[in-house]
Amino acid sequence: MRTFTSAAAKNNFGELIDLARAAPVAITKYDRPVVVVMAMEEFERLKVLDAPVSPPPKRKARLLR
Repeated sequence: MRTFTSAAAKNNFGELIDLARAAPVAITKYDRPVVVVMAMEEFERLKVLDAPVSPPPKRKARLLR
């Protein structure tokens, strides 16, 4: 994964956007990764994977006679 410092991300924003459209880019501050910039399509794909799965519908209890 490519990495930009926060200052480099600010000063080279156009390049950052171009790179992030192809693959996620990490942004660091004080040598620590703090955020990732990625394409909207990749973000939407990941959101679907993270969506909670609904429990199966509850069945009505049947009375046994």
